[in-house]
Amino acid sequence: MSTFTESDQLTSNWSELTHEILLNILTRLTLEDRWNRTMLVCKSWLQASKDPSLHSVFDLESSFKSRPVEKTRWWTPEFERRIDNMIRSVVDWSEGKIVEVRVRHCSDRALSVVAQRCPNLEVLSIKSCPNVTDESMIKIASGCPKLKELDMSYCYEISHESIQALGRKCTNISILKRNLLNWLDPSEHIGIVPTGYLNACPQDGDSEAAAIGNLMPQLLHLELRFSKLTARGLDLISQGCKNLEYLDLSGCVSVTSRDIENSTSGLTNLKNVKKNNFYIPRSASVHAERYGHWRLYDERFQTDAFRI
Repeated sequence: MSTFTESDQLTSNWSELTHEILLNILTRLTLEDRWNRTMLVCKSWLQASKDPSLHSVFDLESSFKSRPVEKTRWWTPEFERRIDNMIRSVVDWSEGKIVEVRVRHCSDRALSVVAQRCPNLEVLSIKSCPNVTDESMIKIASGCPKLKELDMSYCYEISHESIQALGRKCTNISILKRNLLNWLDPSEHIGIVPTGYLNACPQDGDSEAAAIGNLMPQLLHLELRFSKLTARGLDLISQGCKNLEYLDLSGCVSVTSRDIENSTSGLTNLKNVKKNNFYIPRSASVHAERYGHWRLYDERFQTDAFRI
């Protein structure tokens, strides 16, 4: 004859909680806790964890920031497939209601699904995605016209063509982040980011600047750290984006302080400008011959040291 223990009673009660109570519990947990813990409790908890109300936002950024020691693993095909699978699952569970996606290391495969099924998307952050290309970003432009914030930093297979498409079709974008990795002193990335990727740094800074200036007049916040744009590209941005309030040009060594001052003088709403500062590479022995001549141009640099 079997006995009904207190432990059995506790287990039974947890598994038989109503859907509404489970949702109340799950909304109080972090995304990581839901994925790694509650989904594994039992079938009813798994089903509750898939409720569309829990998946309007998919934000992995805090998880990436809390695990810097795992950076090398992030650049592997296996990790990319895992992120892609997570995105596809969340899109399925959200039933098209997702409004915010913040991930890294996804690919065209996942973004194509987002473009097809997430018409209400307002925020998209896809930093460090070596296999995100113009193909999927142009689909995003067509499928996600409500975008307001876009971060495609460190995505080197994206070109000015994506920016053109986004500018034409996503007319609500007010925040754009298109930062590049520190190509002046890549020592902090060596051993983590594949060498071939580091060497593939986009060269068409002015083409991207032209697309921004011509097609994104509504921008309020623009980040272009380590872009290779020149004074010409900066002029195009300043002429087209009259409402800019924040502009980050840190590491943009092809524009001088005078260039920045001249180009932005007509931006009456501009409150914060981050300029290219005086920079001493940590790997000075490697880069001295290549970049040493910059010391001749005092105007190009500021006296406060640029910290990485």
